[in-house]
Parts: sequence; C-alpha cells; structure tokens
Amino acid sequence: MSKQQLSDPITLRLPRDLLAEIEAVAGACERSRSWVMVRALKAYMAQEGREIQEIARARKAVADGEGTDADDVLAELDAIIKGAAA
Repeated sequence: MSKQQLSDPITLRLPRDLLAEIEAVAGACERSRSWVMVRALKAYMAQEGREIQEIARARKAVADGEGTDADDVLAELDAIIKGAAA
C-alpha cells in the first residue's frame, strides 16, 4: 500500500479544551494528535463540507440561469392537481 502524500505542515490554534479532548482521544487510541485531527477534518468534509460545496454549486447554477423558477414549478403542480381532480 502506497503512502498518502502530505502537505507542508500548517499552524493551527485551538481552544485549550478542544486540544485536551483531541489529546485524550489520541492517547486512548495510541495515535498522534495529527491522526485524530485528520480524521475529524475528513468527517467534517464528508458531511458539512460536502453540503457547503453542493449549495455553492447550486447557487452558481442559478446565477448562470440553470434553474426553474419556483412560481413556475408551483403553477405546474397546481395544474397537475387540478387535472387529477377532474
């Protein structure tokens, strides 16, 4: 298995209580603080980070005219409902 390429080191300031939690988890897992933080960041990116990117793409699509007006959708739904009731 090949090793993953790593970035240059970065500096990050954390609240002391959060750092204490990271150190506690690292100690319990017998892993480094970096290992814990990378896993936490990957989890964030897989959830909230992905959602933020999807919203940004959707906003760009709307700005580029790639969307359907909500009033048009509601009018179409209304017509479908009226047709089903007839």
